[in-house]
Amino acid sequence: MEIQFSKYQGTGNDFVIIDNREGTIALSNQQIAFLCDRKFGVGSDGLIMLGTANDYDFSMAYYNADGTEGTMCGNGGRCLVQFAHDHGIVKEKYFFIAIDGPHEASIENNGWIHLKMSDVNAVEIGDNYFITNTGSPHYVQMVNAVEHFDVVTAGKAIRYNDRFKAEGINVNFIEFQKDHLFVRTYERGVENETYSCGTGVTASAITTHLNKTGEHHVSIKTLGGELAVSFNNHGGGHFKNIWLQGPGTFVFKGAINLK
Repeated sequence: MEIQFSKYQGTGNDFVIIDNREGTIALSNQQIAFLCDRKFGVGSDGLIMLGTANDYDFSMAYYNADGTEGTMCGNGGRCLVQFAHDHGIVKEKYFFIAIDGPHEASIENNGWIHLKMSDVNAVEIGDNYFITNTGSPHYVQMVNAVEHFDVVTAGKAIRYNDRFKAEGINVNFIEFQKDHLFVRTYERGVENETYSCGTGVTASAITTHLNKTGEHHVSIKTLGGELAVSFNNHGGGHFKNIWLQGPGTFVFKGAINLK
């Protein structure tokens, strides 16, 4: 079976994207893992299917690099909006449905894609950590010298501890630097650090402003580039009007034969 695909990346978080609006493509977990494999397949942090849904411009199905179905992916959502635009779905505002519910998006004049994330209504506060769900579950911890921090070792220890090992959790290590927040993320499903994580930077931005009600705009730096998150903190762990902002960039397209 020959599959046509495109490769996109959002601040270094890269994805294989497939147009499945005709609904004729069904891939096994093994086939998805093969496509995401960087040595034997195309290579990516995940795979996304563009589909159709009543009352929406399109649907989004996201799969982790290990082949399992994933939760919401913010960088992937922005890349899918750009992919949809590049494949004939041209709108001033986009409305699509993902596993965590409906999303709105737009492509701005500077090329950045603004993606509205799900509201957040609960934040767990621990000893030097926060836990929240921004479409995917996230653990956020403030550290010193984040650029030199051993993200994989520390992230793996948290992701596989007794509390989280069954379902998994994404782990973010963050540090305020001058006028931005530096975020590094260990992602479940990839089981490694990625260059960027959209739901992770969203979780990091809102939890660092937990006690600051009102409107906020947070500039983000990741290993893969710059992002921004804007939101309104209503207090009590309730965040609304959350927008993840950043690029979604075409890399290349091709075809590959799958067994």
